[in-house]
Amino acid sequence: MRGAISAAALTAAGLPAAAEKRSKVVLIRDAGVLDASGKIEEEVLARMLDTAVAKLLGKSDAASAWKSLVSPKDFVGIKSNHWKRLPTPPELESILAKRVVSAGVPADKVFCDDRGQRENFEQSTALINVRPARTHHWSGMGSCIKNYIILSAKPSDHHPDSCASLGSIWHLPIVEGKTRLNILVLLTPQFYGRGAQSFEAKYMWPYRGLAVSLDPVAVDAVGANLLKTKRIQHFGEEQPLTPTTHITVADQKYGLGVSDLNRIDLIKLGWTKDVLI
Repeated sequence: MRGAISAAALTAAGLPAAAEKRSKVVLIRDAGVLDASGKIEEEVLARMLDTAVAKLLGKSDAASAWKSLVSPKDFVGIKSNHWKRLPTPPELESILAKRVVSAGVPADKVFCDDRGQRENFEQSTALINVRPARTHHWSGMGSCIKNYIILSAKPSDHHPDSCASLGSIWHLPIVEGKTRLNILVLLTPQFYGRGAQSFEAKYMWPYRGLAVSLDPVAVDAVGANLLKTKRIQHFGEEQPLTPTTHITVADQKYGLGVSDLNRIDLIKLGWTKDVLI
């Protein structure tokens, strides 16, 4: 039989349709991860990360989960984000490096960087992709998908059309096939902002969460929905912002994952107050 048969046609013919592609995202929150002054409690954050990763991978303990992500033969890059107003927390960078080393990777084969030594990213065999969620002037949201933009030859080439081409970066040799884990940091996300480099502390909120997934599209889709829901809660309606179309395009054009929330299995762990999703 030549050509493709749609799922609807198969169903009409009484034949089983192919299983829908689905992805899993684990969202974990803990009220105690930030103290009264907003400082990160590193032990709580480490426990959150370990619990989420073990749940994501279906492992009974964190140690075996981390060992299933990286091996002693890997050269592991932790792709962080150093935007000064809302960077990847250094506490989280430190925890990730420790977990990778505890999984058997030699310490001199682990690095954490954003836009520094490109040669390290070229030589890496495994990447852990971690960045905070925030609204973004060009892409709608600073996302896990967007976190690799600096590894492209000319980042500004990806700014047009709401950064729709960001997914193509994931097929460059410096990145393709290397990402073992995506972490969207939701400790104090920025849910609103207008203009390049926009930042106002009043539009951050202590959500106290992390979202982890093997699928960068799925974790970003969950994050974008969360920021949208928070904007509606705060303003009473959605605000005009750059659309996060790069997330859908990364799914439909570049095949990086699942952008449809109906096909994302969201597992929520921990603190539930004002979870919003």
